[in-house]
Amino acid sequence: MQSVAYICRMQQLVESIKSLYTKWKGVPPVSADLLPQSGSERRYFRLHGTEGTVIGTYGANIKENEAFIYFTDHFKTSDLAIPEIYLVSEDKQFYLQEDFGNVSLLNHLESKGFTDEVYELFKKSLEALARLQVKGDAGLNYNNCLTNKEFGKQAIMADLLYFKYYFLDALRKPYDKQKLIDDFEALSNYLTHTEYKYFMFRDFQSRNIMVTEDNEVHFIDYQGGMKGAPQYDVASMLWQARANLPDKWKYDLLEDYIDAFENEVGQSVNRNIFQSQYNGYVLIRLLQVLGAYGFRGLFERKAQFLTSIPLALRNLKEFFHNQSLGISVPEFSRVLDLCVADEIIQQFTPTQATDKTPLVIKVHSFSFRKQLPSDNSGNGGGFVFDCRGILNPGRIEHMKTQTGRDKDVKDFLEQQTKMPEFLNSVFDIVDITVEEYIKRDFESLMISFGCTGGQHRSVYAADAMARHLRNKFKVKIELLHIEQEAKNWHNPLPEKR
Repeated sequence: MQSVAYICRMQQLVESIKSLYTKWKGVPPVSADLLPQSGSERRYFRLHGTEGTVIGTYGANIKENEAFIYFTDHFKTSDLAIPEIYLVSEDKQFYLQEDFGNVSLLNHLESKGFTDEVYELFKKSLEALARLQVKGDAGLNYNNCLTNKEFGKQAIMADLLYFKYYFLDALRKPYDKQKLIDDFEALSNYLTHTEYKYFMFRDFQSRNIMVTEDNEVHFIDYQGGMKGAPQYDVASMLWQARANLPDKWKYDLLEDYIDAFENEVGQSVNRNIFQSQYNGYVLIRLLQVLGAYGFRGLFERKAQFLTSIPLALRNLKEFFHNQSLGISVPEFSRVLDLCVADEIIQQFTPTQATDKTPLVIKVHSFSFRKQLPSDNSGNGGGFVFDCRGILNPGRIEHMKTQTGRDKDVKDFLEQQTKMPEFLNSVFDIVDITVEEYIKRDFESLMISFGCTGGQHRSVYAADAMARHLRNKFKVKIELLHIEQEAKNWHNPLPEKR
C-alpha cells in the first residue's frame, strides 16, 4: 500500500509541476525528471523544454518557500549569484527556478583535487559571498526569515548545547557542568558582539555552490538565512569536513575573503579581531558537526556517522591546538582537551585492514527461489540476511525491469521503505565480526543478502554492505550478484499469457 501511495503522490507532483510550466510557457514540457532528494523534504524536478531546462520545486513547508522566494526577489535587485524564479503557484507549494546544472563546487573538488583551478573557484565563491552578505543585507526585511531573524546568543548556545548533550555527555567523562555553561555564556556573548552583521547564508558550503560550464558560481539553498556575523559563513565553507581543505588553502582563502569583504564595505577591518571571532565560529561549526555525528551515530546508531567521528575529532584537535579564540574559557578548554585526547579518537577509530591483512570478504546477492550461495572456503558459509520484509520496488510497474543499482529503485528503497534501518542493524552485527576477523588474521567471510528474485532489494543491500566495509575497514571485497550476473543484468518483463 505504501508503494502504491508513493507512486500516486509522485505522479501528482509531476502533473502539478508540469501544469505550472505550461502556465509559464504556454506549452507543456517535453519531459520531467525527478531529481535525487537532498536532506530536506523538498522535491526537485528537471523540466525539459524546447528552449532548455528549468528546475521545478515542490515544498510542503510554505514558510520555507516564502523565505526562499522573498530572499531571491530581493537579491535579484542587486544582481547577486542566485537563481531567477520564473513562476510561483497560487498555493506557494510549487515554483520554477533557473537551472544551474548538476555540478557543485564540491563535485569539482572531488573530481579535480586541490588544483589551481579549484582554488580559483573557491576564491570566486568567497568573493560572491561577500557581495551577497553586504549587498543582500541592504534593505532586507528580516521578518521574512524562516526561523530567527538573527544568529545571536540563543542560536550559538543551542549549537553548543547540542554538542554537550549528544557528544560530550555520551563520553561519560567528568567535568564541571556549571563552569562549562558559564564558559558557553561567555563565548556566546563574545561572538554576538561582533562589529559586523550582515546577511548570513547559514549553510554556506561547497555542495550549495553550483558551477556552470562558463566557470561561474551560483548559490542555492539559502532559505535558512538570517542576520549575523559574516565570519560564520566563511568558517562553514573552509572547515567543511567533507572538503578537508589543506591548511594553506584555509589561510589564503580567509585572506582572500577579508580582501573582498573590505572592498564591499568600503573600509579596512581589524584583521586580528576579525580572525579571532572567525576562530570562534569555526569552533562553533566543528562542535555542531560533532553533535550531529553523535546524535546520528551514538543515539540513532547510523554507521556512516560513527565512522565520521574520528575525522571530526582530528579536525577539532588541529584547530584547537593551533588557533586562539580571543577569550578565556578555562573549563571549556579543559573539556575540548579531553575530547581530542588520543584515547578518545582511538575509541571511535575502527580497526582497519592493511595490505598484509589476509581477510577477503565475499558479499553476495541471491534469490530465495534458488538455493543459498555456496561457500567454497571450507568454513561452511557466513551471514545470510533476508530482505523480503522490505517493500518490494519490483511490484511497481516502471521498476520491474530495473535493479537495485537504478536510481528510481535506490530512491524508493531509501525514502519509502525501512531499508536504511534494516541495513544499520545489519552493519552493527557484521562490524563486530569483521573487526575481530581483522585482528585475528582470519582469511575469509561470506555475507549474503537474499530477496524474492535477487534483483532489487538484495542487490541494493549487497552494494551498500560492500561500500560500508570498504569505507570503514578498508578490507578486500569480492562482490557477486548471482542472479543478475547469470542474466547479464537483463531483466525483461515476463511474457503475457
